[in-house]
Amino acid sequence: MRSENQSSLSEFFLLGLLILEEQQGMFFTLFLGMNLTKMLENLLIRLYCCLHTPMYFFLSPLAFSDVSFSSVTVPKILINMHTQDQFILFVGYISQMYFFILFVCLDDFLLAMMAYERFMTICHPLYYTTLMREELCIFLVDGSLFFFCAHVLLHTLLLSHLMGPENQSSVSEFLLLGLPIRPEQQAMFSALFLGMYLTTVLGNLLIILLIRLDSRLHIPMYFFLSHLAFSDVSFSSVTVPKLLINMHTRDQSIPYVGCISQMYFFILFVCLDNLLLAVMAYDRFMAICHPLRYTTIMRQELCILLVVGSWFFSCAHALLHTLLLSHLSFCADNTIPHFFCDLTALLRLTCSDTSLNELVIFTEGGVLVLLPLSVILGSYVIIGATILKVPSTKRICKALSTCGSHLFVVFLYYGTLAIIYFLPSSNNSKIKDIIASVMYTVVTPMLNPFIYSLKNRDMKLALQMLYKGGIIFAK
Repeated sequence: MRSENQSSLSEFFLLGLLILEEQQGMFFTLFLGMNLTKMLENLLIRLYCCLHTPMYFFLSPLAFSDVSFSSVTVPKILINMHTQDQFILFVGYISQMYFFILFVCLDDFLLAMMAYERFMTICHPLYYTTLMREELCIFLVDGSLFFFCAHVLLHTLLLSHLMGPENQSSVSEFLLLGLPIRPEQQAMFSALFLGMYLTTVLGNLLIILLIRLDSRLHIPMYFFLSHLAFSDVSFSSVTVPKLLINMHTRDQSIPYVGCISQMYFFILFVCLDNLLLAVMAYDRFMAICHPLRYTTIMRQELCILLVVGSWFFSCAHALLHTLLLSHLSFCADNTIPHFFCDLTALLRLTCSDTSLNELVIFTEGGVLVLLPLSVILGSYVIIGATILKVPSTKRICKALSTCGSHLFVVFLYYGTLAIIYFLPSSNNSKIKDIIASVMYTVVTPMLNPFIYSLKNRDMKLALQMLYKGGIIFAK
């Protein structure tokens, strides 16, 4: 959006509660006490190890959602009552609205799931343990987070377009130049990318299916792997279908809202992959370096908390960059020399000052890349030192069998990112960036199922059992 088209509103004025000025202190103490009480009550639910049933499984994320829901609004109320400053910045207002809608929807869904769980308990007690499995409960909660993030993003983008018709950007769509291939090669590359995408989807869904069906794989390592597989499917689905449509129809346009949405989910799943790889490295560190305390530390509650925390920070990270981008002006040039709406490519098109965006990328974005990478490197350095203290062929082989797949995926993921952001630029830097982007958006998610299936003994056994079971069922 052009600078002259920006909204004149840089902040909003919150009237707050309709209470007298002399009652401010009393209500401040009351709301502070209520908020702290709610937080302590909900956090205490996590401490009861005997409540490991589906009913309390849903109650646990409901408690987390309630804490987050209350934290979205109450702290700001308390600050306004204490400082008498009732202003809120535009970005703060949009962020508060985003998380408010997110946790309202999550509360609504969890209450519905708890009602369904009670229905199954009372009306179908014989089928209860079969239907309300742990895998189904986890899938429902994780799926709800994904769909609600999309739901809230839709309302956020629509609100940004309601700041007045005179405030809208003259750029209503962008043109994606796509891949630097000749027109006569379009059909061949279209078939190639379609095959790679289908392999990615089917391979990662097969990993999720194997982990859900084989009880031997119900351990933290494969719990995190199933989420990484889901993230890879979603990550690839953000960019590849649009690429295939553009190659087939020769229509390279993408609407402004569609471009911003694609960028949002691209950043979300890049960050989620990054955090999940760090969590998996920490899990391997605990399994090898502290095997006696592994089951005590890597409990189901901690695993779920790590995954939910990864989703939460990824959503917040993507939202921050989306809001900052929505304040930029786009001039006449709307051509993106890429096959998807990349943040760096969009920043090159803007005619506004991008110093704040770049500062956030190098600070907040850098932390979310370097911190997980430090966890991964630190974990494997300690794992290597632990193995070398008492070296044996058996220990080395066992460590390689459990860590080899993860290390290879880490090498692929961070290797392609390093090619884009850390190697010196050249005349062919755009082509280099596109090739590297194809590697980590198309190739790496496709290779992950093969890496974990071929290099992991447990996955190969589960695949063999599934294959044999399918043959017996067919007969």
